[in-house]
Amino acid sequence: MKEKKVVVVLPAYNAASTLEKTYKEIPFDIVDEIVLVDDASSDDTVELGKSLGIKHVIRHVDNKGYGGNQKSCYNKALELGGDIIIMLHPDYQYTPLLIPSMANIIANDLYQVVLASRILGQGALRGGMPMYKYIANRVLTFTQNILINAKLSEYHTGYRAYSAEVLKAINYQDNSDDFVFDNQVISQIIYAGYEIGEVTCPTKYFEEASSINFSRSIKYGFGVLGTSIKHFLQRMGITKFKMYK
Repeated sequence: MKEKKVVVVLPAYNAASTLEKTYKEIPFDIVDEIVLVDDASSDDTVELGKSLGIKHVIRHVDNKGYGGNQKSCYNKALELGGDIIIMLHPDYQYTPLLIPSMANIIANDLYQVVLASRILGQGALRGGMPMYKYIANRVLTFTQNILINAKLSEYHTGYRAYSAEVLKAINYQDNSDDFVFDNQVISQIIYAGYEIGEVTCPTKYFEEASSINFSRSIKYGFGVLGTSIKHFLQRMGITKFKMYK
């Protein structure tokens, strides 16, 4: 793809029931490498990944958390020389069929970052997103747009594409190992001056799809607000935080 190496990273935790279905929909005509990082699953995610022919399979002996998993994903993707790195959850909640569109946007230098938004259109509710999560998403996104001085349709999608330049420019290694990692990355990207593109993404909510429970959602929400407040204080010059280079 315009001489760009595309690496898809799969941050996995107990994904054996959905990994194969996700993998088989990946468009290998444009994807050069797959990286599967298993976060100490109790099922046979690793064995299945190897049987599918995934060359780069990393297994965490101890569970490092969602953010810790992504750090391993991006470190390996950059090590492999990826120019465009796309995070796709192997739980089949997001369709791999959007990979060409997301990669093309970056390959053609339209944006350096692309988010697959569940909120543009009616994808979230139609796909079964619980109403409380939808409302929380809308409230948090509204608040974040004000504090961060941006205009995204959502900050909480787990389907993202980055140029290698962006990942090298931000200090993601110092971010949380928990779910708020995703939000910290977006905050860092915006603070660094990169624009973010969005594409409409259908999504599916079902029993096997990974999701955080209500109590973890509350913790995540407070983490998101904390990140946005830090961003506001940083951009206003009131104080400085290590997460922003």
